[in-house]
Amino acid sequence: MIDELQSNVRRSRLLILGFIVVVCGLGYLFGAIAGGGPIGLIVAVVLSTILTWVSWYSGDKMVLRLSRARAVSHEDQPRLLNLVEGLTIAAGLPMPAIYVIDEPAPNAFATGRDPQHASLAFTTGLLEKMNRVELEGVVAHELAHVKNRDTLVMAIVATLVGVVVLLCDWILRALFWGGRRGRSEGGNVALLIPIGLVLALLMPLFAQLMRSSVSRRREYYADVQGVQLTRYPPGLIGALKKLQADTTVVRTASHATSHLWIESPLQNAGEGWQMKLNRMFDTHPPLEERIRVLEDL
Repeated sequence: MIDELQSNVRRSRLLILGFIVVVCGLGYLFGAIAGGGPIGLIVAVVLSTILTWVSWYSGDKMVLRLSRARAVSHEDQPRLLNLVEGLTIAAGLPMPAIYVIDEPAPNAFATGRDPQHASLAFTTGLLEKMNRVELEGVVAHELAHVKNRDTLVMAIVATLVGVVVLLCDWILRALFWGGRRGRSEGGNVALLIPIGLVLALLMPLFAQLMRSSVSRRREYYADVQGVQLTRYPPGLIGALKKLQADTTVVRTASHATSHLWIESPLQNAGEGWQMKLNRMFDTHPPLEERIRVLEDL
């Protein structure tokens, strides 16, 4: 099982490399269609670098602000802070900043570019509905994300998805404004027009699916590492079963931050086709599958 999970992490790294290749390819294609030559590739690399730098240094603060999280201390949440302190010592990690979100839906997430700048956030619903061993399992799962630097990986992936979507929009605009020129002049530009159109329409969908794949693999690994930290699988299993039974939607969650939470906060959002679409691009594996993996340990 551990070998399989480590293989999933390696595949995640290959997917990130694939993202970078896609961004560079789309940048080159945009430059060719727009008549700028290699300038498109340079723009794509510079844009990706700037946005990744911003997400590296400010992504955690933006996520906490968007989620309306508030910092808490020992006086506010003694049980939670004691659990986190004990598990960080066992995991060899520095103490993260602890936040609480006033939401009835049980959920939690970790953010921060590295263990020295990590933050954990828990909804009031989760703190109220989990007993001590279940809460310990959730905390251990989030600390596993911190230790693996999953929050950094997913911040980079989310940034690259945004760059892909932006480049595809630019390609469509270049096709609209430069397509006639390319057809009249002939040559390589005319040949690139149908390729650019297909990629501009399909690549955003493909990028979202790649993002979901990276996130799903890392959830399995965090589950197993969390159980190894607590040495008590029923704790996290019980927490996941409670999350499975609860259908409350996290109101402060969005598609931009959904990959961070221990359970997808949007899987029950909407109705009909909207709910089906949310689950198609879900950043988390099904809870029943995660529970089964832990029960097989």
